[in-house]
Amino acid sequence: MTTGLTVLVPCFNEGAQVEVAHRELTEALKGIDELEILFVDDGSTDDSLDRVRRLAESDPRVRYLSFTRNFGIDAVMAAGFRYAGQPWTVQCDADLQVPPEEIWALLAKAGEGYDVVFGERLGRRDPLVRRLGSAGLHWTARRVFGIDMPRGASTFRVVRTGVARTITDLRLPWFIPAVPLVGARHAVTPVTHRPRTAGRSKLRLARLVAHGFELFFGFSWRPLNAVYAVAVLGGGLSLVMAILGYLGVVGGSVMGAAQLLLIGLVLATVALVGRYLQRLAHDSRGLRVYYVRESNLALLPEDSLTGGLRCPPPPDHPDRRASG
Repeated sequence: MTTGLTVLVPCFNEGAQVEVAHRELTEALKGIDELEILFVDDGSTDDSLDRVRRLAESDPRVRYLSFTRNFGIDAVMAAGFRYAGQPWTVQCDADLQVPPEEIWALLAKAGEGYDVVFGERLGRRDPLVRRLGSAGLHWTARRVFGIDMPRGASTFRVVRTGVARTITDLRLPWFIPAVPLVGARHAVTPVTHRPRTAGRSKLRLARLVAHGFELFFGFSWRPLNAVYAVAVLGGGLSLVMAILGYLGVVGGSVMGAAQLLLIGLVLATVALVGRYLQRLAHDSRGLRVYYVRESNLALLPEDSLTGGLRCPPPPDHPDRRASG
């Protein structure tokens, strides 16, 4: 039985890092015979794909998928895990802020019988806003929304490929909380962290906030439970205020303030329910998570933009053919 490893490397405008990532990964993992490095180009607009093509021509261990546009990291993981050719897959960012040598720490921990091992980045070297935002997001998810988030878990992780496919097929908005949700055996192990050597992080504050909403509303029913409580309290308050107003106990100013409060609660409730409906509508669309334009792998027809059909040039006009 093969015990090989697929290294999943997401790429979005990481041209400056493609060769660096390949060199460091192959050097660090040279003890693994069945090694596959799978680059997933998430619609880059720089020369990332050209560089990956050249690597694939010179190194048969390099595989790649190139999306038709930027679909996001969730799509990258879905495609990467689906096409990973080895029984274990490690997700490693192209910026290599976690040194590739740390992959061995993940593999050693996985050897103890775990399905998923997350790397906990010690001495994290990201900007302060990024670190505080990430820590606050995880704390809020656990304490406020009751979501099971393994402490210290990051995107640097090794996963049984079959388990990863099971999770990504659920099309949940986050991978980390989906691991305990399906009952996969998981652990967290410390890894070192270093500054980026090239390029800039693609995760901006607005994206972090949006990702947080996907986490909260994708894995917790607590907001809806709060809506039920607010509805009951609001209904009771309305009844009491109506009775007091009829009896002349409260004046018009108090009634007006109460009405404004109730209107605010109603609007907040509508917005909250609307967010859940948006999530439901998004998941029910027929659009696939990603479409692949180019690959050196055998694609499933449904993943290709052309549906697996050959795409020769369009027919030429007879007069043009004759003149040529």
